[in-house]
Amino acid sequence: MKVTDLSPLECNAYYETYTNKVSKDITLIDGFIDAKNSVVDFFKSIPERKLEYQYASDKWSIKEILQHIIDTERVFMYRCFRIARHDTTPLAGFEQDDFINPSNANKKTLDDLLEEYKTVRESFIVLLKSLNITDLKFIGHASGNPLSARAAAFIILGHEIHHIDVIKDRYL
Repeated sequence: MKVTDLSPLECNAYYETYTNKVSKDITLIDGFIDAKNSVVDFFKSIPERKLEYQYASDKWSIKEILQHIIDTERVFMYRCFRIARHDTTPLAGFEQDDFINPSNANKKTLDDLLEEYKTVRESFIVLLKSLNITDLKFIGHASGNPLSARAAAFIILGHEIHHIDVIKDRYL
């Protein structure tokens, strides 16, 4: 299953910002496995002195961006799980900015953040491997919009690409 298999009815058009960043040739599970390694390698390549850098006072540090990637993956994994289990209960949105301060990301080491990232990613991979195509195509509702289980997963792949692009462009 590839991102090109997604129907426009599977998620809000807003998320095309992310899904359009995912390689058209990669399958969902391979994308998750490959991205895990490239994300870890990318963050390890950043000089330590840059990890708490903010290019503006109202912007997150690189550590906070990594924490945001982790937190968002947790939220979307939960959405994917609930929807894949054919739960039709509307799922609430979340306010990403409210998650950052209590996360204490800047007090964590990069190794701690990467361990957290890898653990969450492995959990998502195991979940995806357990789902069949019918479950992945099932459409529930999140943040007031339709969302399929597989769209939730593909959004995560594009979301982390988006943030890595931002780091490359504005932080390094």
